[in-house]
Amino acid sequence: MTTDNPRILRSSELTRFRLAPNPGPMSLAGTNSYLIAAPGAAATVVVDPGPLDEEHLQELAQAGAVELILITHRHADHTAAAARFAEITGAPVRAADPAHCHAGSPLRDGEVLQGAGVEIRVLATPGHTSDSVSFHLPDDGPTGSVLTGDTILGQGTTVLDYPDGTLGDYLDSLDRLERLGPATVLPAHGPVLPALDTVARAYRDHRQERLAQIRAALELLGRDAAPEAVADVVYADVGPAVRRAAELSVAAQLDYLRSRSR
Repeated sequence: MTTDNPRILRSSELTRFRLAPNPGPMSLAGTNSYLIAAPGAAATVVVDPGPLDEEHLQELAQAGAVELILITHRHADHTAAAARFAEITGAPVRAADPAHCHAGSPLRDGEVLQGAGVEIRVLATPGHTSDSVSFHLPDDGPTGSVLTGDTILGQGTTVLDYPDGTLGDYLDSLDRLERLGPATVLPAHGPVLPALDTVARAYRDHRQERLAQIRAALELLGRDAAPEAVADVVYADVGPAVRRAAELSVAAQLDYLRSRSR
């Protein structure tokens, strides 16, 4: 049974979301848990149930009969509640990583799902993590929409969880997302954005700018400089709360540059 809830907001023609109560330096205002359903459908598909917060899960469950739970990637702010939410709803959980599936099979790149009256296309978009996937809803409005997980955020830039996530994979994923054109971006953190192709190009440009800064830092520090030393130069303005994330991104970019200079 669908209920009106002021905390469940419309994000596109075929999606709504509830912001999970888990704000932080890496999760921004919190994780966006999405509900996908065609107009008039009694069922819903939930993407990223988020942290283990009972009120959050109960409100998602009451927004429509949940027939399927999807996971964009393995991080706990997306998956911690998956087993409990499956218990509440009886719906299977599907993720690219079998470790995060519950009574459901692993997602496959290119797979086309049908849920709550909506076509959902699975796209492998590794880089943030190796198991990151995005969900393309081609019929969501005139340009479609894409649930991008943490591959593209509503604000800021994506951390590469190196060595599991790599810059080469991430750049390839941005290329793949750009080819979907001006779809609406439904990120797991931050606000909804228009024009996926434009956003993907901006993300790629930002990465190229960072690579140029890292090359300059290596000229100063020496080609074998450690990620921590390079981060001191390139990310001198970041606070301690996100310092580790900056070092991971530097390590990913150093690996990318060094692998191409061999």
